[in-house]
Amino acid sequence: MAWLLVIVAGLLETGFAVCLKLSHGFTRLWPTIAFASFALGSFGLLTLALRKLDVGPAYAVWTGIGAAGTAIYGMIFLDDVVSVLKIVSISLVVMGVIGLQLSGSAH
Repeated sequence: MAWLLVIVAGLLETGFAVCLKLSHGFTRLWPTIAFASFALGSFGLLTLALRKLDVGPAYAVWTGIGAAGTAIYGMIFLDDVVSVLKIVSISLVVMGVIGLQLSGSAH
């Protein structure tokens, strides 16, 4: 259950990063409200998950999901540049998180 919280928190991290961009420096109301909601939800769920999980692997999964999700969202929906190097780099982040999990550092 704790890992499910980390995954949802990572998805919410993607949401808060995208809304941060859409808020244009907190000058747009609704994206700013969405940013704050996603950020509170993300940090709140991560906090709950850390009651049961080691901080290193949980944080790596959380940031990995957030980073990869934000980059993918930006390329698909925000006209961010798509390149082979970006796709390979996202893949490396995901593989690193999986490798950390498989290394036995998690419960």
